[in-house]
Amino acid sequence: MHVLNRWRSWVWVLPALALLLVFVYYPIVENLRLSLYSWNAFSAHPVFVGLDNYKTAAEDPIFWRALRNNTVFAVTSLVFQVGFSLVLAAVLEEFVHQRLRGILRTIYFIPAVISITVAGILFSFLYNPQIGLLNRALGALGLDSWQHSWLGEPGTAMWSIIAMSQWQSIGYTAILFVVAIQRVPREFYEAARIDGAGRIRSFFSITVPMVREMTTLITILTISGAFLVFNEVMVMTAGGPSNSSQVLGTWLYRNAFLNDDMGYASAIATVIFVITLLIGASQIYVSRRRRIEW
Repeated sequence: MHVLNRWRSWVWVLPALALLLVFVYYPIVENLRLSLYSWNAFSAHPVFVGLDNYKTAAEDPIFWRALRNNTVFAVTSLVFQVGFSLVLAAVLEEFVHQRLRGILRTIYFIPAVISITVAGILFSFLYNPQIGLLNRALGALGLDSWQHSWLGEPGTAMWSIIAMSQWQSIGYTAILFVVAIQRVPREFYEAARIDGAGRIRSFFSITVPMVREMTTLITILTISGAFLVFNEVMVMTAGGPSNSSQVLGTWLYRNAFLNDDMGYASAIATVIFVITLLIGASQIYVSRRRRIEW
């Protein structure tokens, strides 16, 4: 009977496992294999080149610029989508009146429901050097020297895209933190107040440790999203000007579908996969060790 029940369990698991194998794990392995070949969309017989595509990436300055942009994107996202969002969630729960919390949560969450493409187009108008609201606001405040062609200058293009992404994502991660904070037993905070702990001390001693699992989840999603970013850049700059806002996703796209160098594109895709896999695995490992010690 025990064996029969086990086989019945496998009957329910196998469809999901088959889907994972076909649509997740097989493409990963196939992409890794194709990264060892020189081929394009019209190649009848791909030519095996070993690690030449990875050597090309190592010698490609635009690849390293794209990787640097992804890294800056990830670090900035950690600061705002994890750190600032947690503070914002705590403020909503501790300092804002009950009647205002629902309204503010809705306001903060609205950007998250807007399509990335739509948000990118909206911010492209906002950043427009002639008719954009940002330059007009700076001019009205007498800050003419701060005006820029935000998406047209190498020094500001990537930061402008990052700012748009943070605006769209902070509300979503803040709501996730709100849910995690609401699950913390209120008795902990009451005991802390009796012991004389202030709100800031309670935040660091109770809130931060108790929402550690949610912090781990959001951190993994944030870093992975930063290295997989694509739509924002394609909509707003397509990697320009002068490749200053290229990220790994857009550089992969350009080499695959514009330069028709599928082997090199597969190598870039493998690099993205390895980076996100290592970051996610290390974050889970560190989080588990801390949870056990705590």
